[in-house]
Amino acid sequence: MIRRIRKYLPRAHWSIRWKLTIWISLLLGALFIVYNIVQYFVINEWLIVQEKQNIEKSMNEIESYLQEKEVSAAQIADNRSLITKLNQENQMIRILDQKGTALLEVTDRLPEQWVEPQTVQKRILITAWHYEDHLLIMRSPLMTTKFSGTIEIVTNLETTDKLSDMLLLVMFAGGIAAVGLSILGAFLLSRQFVKPIMTMNATMIQIQQKGLHERVDVPDQHDELSNLARMFNRLMDELELSFQQQKQFVEDASHELRTPIAIIEGHISLLNRWGKHDPDVLNESLDVSAEELKRLKTIVNELLMLSQSESGHIAVDTAVDLRQTVQHALTNVVQLHPAAAFDIDLEHLSGIEVEILPQHLEQILRILVDNAVKYSPLTKEIQVCGTRRDNDICIQVADKGMGIPREDLPFVFDRFYRVDKTRSREQGGTGLGLAIAERLVKRYNGKIFIDSREDEGTTVTILLPAYLPSERRQTETAHA
Repeated sequence: MIRRIRKYLPRAHWSIRWKLTIWISLLLGALFIVYNIVQYFVINEWLIVQEKQNIEKSMNEIESYLQEKEVSAAQIADNRSLITKLNQENQMIRILDQKGTALLEVTDRLPEQWVEPQTVQKRILITAWHYEDHLLIMRSPLMTTKFSGTIEIVTNLETTDKLSDMLLLVMFAGGIAAVGLSILGAFLLSRQFVKPIMTMNATMIQIQQKGLHERVDVPDQHDELSNLARMFNRLMDELELSFQQQKQFVEDASHELRTPIAIIEGHISLLNRWGKHDPDVLNESLDVSAEELKRLKTIVNELLMLSQSESGHIAVDTAVDLRQTVQHALTNVVQLHPAAAFDIDLEHLSGIEVEILPQHLEQILRILVDNAVKYSPLTKEIQVCGTRRDNDICIQVADKGMGIPREDLPFVFDRFYRVDKTRSREQGGTGLGLAIAERLVKRYNGKIFIDSREDEGTTVTILLPAYLPSERRQTETAHA
């Protein structure tokens, strides 16, 4: 039905407001028209039923009276006064003999020639038309011991028809008014509905012109449009934060890359001017340039790892034995720090499996152990232990180094953030390690925490979802 209506509507790019206005108006108009039609036919039928009941009542009274009096043909005319009292406006009462001859006829503004006399053997009720006049006719046989004939009652339904016409006219006028009011109401209602969308559109235009700080005013309601406005504001908050982080990342990356490039450029300029003729200066410049190139390569590799670590959740089909994987990873990491003393306790990880790629677990442990060793200049005692907490496994890497100031703890997972920038640079830090570790842990639905006190040491805790092999088999069976 809707598709058929659309064929007759002009193909124009209407706004949502006008679409809502048109469809709401059509719906309300259609409902009102259907209601009026049903109401008209019901009232009209009720009026006809009332006329039928009236004419039948009159017929019963006349028939009962004449039968009770046992009138003869000669006595029929003597009852004119009673018949006249029973006769109503626009009505005719006529009594016929068996041959159809009228013995008594009483009429009120209804010509007798409009209806031909007719005898019947049983009571009938019919409607007929005399040109534009609508007639209701009832005929009933009259049987007494002295007389046999027919009673005819004819009623002109002129008053009923006028009332029906007036009702139709009122309904038509009311229908036009209702359609007009429905159009006005639909327009106001659609404008109210579309207002939050228009507000969001205006806000988007302001965002395009002025920046990401603009927000939509959320109405004090709890409907779909207010929820949409809240969601839009949340998305804009996240988008603004993402842009700020991206901007900060570009600035930090540019700064980190500019420093080694500037150092290399300075030494090359020095060699180009006069240093290439001095072997000491040449060797020193080449050593510094090689060191800065190595640092530059490290920064680029870590930026690449950081980008890869932010690509979302990783689906791992098979689980690995956690103790063996951690032991193997620590073996590779410990070899890089022969001067450090390691205390490793992985007994509680026996028989526990975790869904993680071994190279990612090794990368996370390498970052944490490197930081622990790097920031423990005096006592290089590193503790690595693993336990199970409810449905998670817990891996902790602790040192007894310089610790992290409390005011710096909220920012240690930010990219390029370094607590002591001078010392970190001297030790080769880029400020990307913990950011990479955090993102890798989160990609496996894990969590990472840092607890640190200055001059006492730092403990990094990792929580990863884990389960026993029997639990995994039950899960696989349930999904099969």
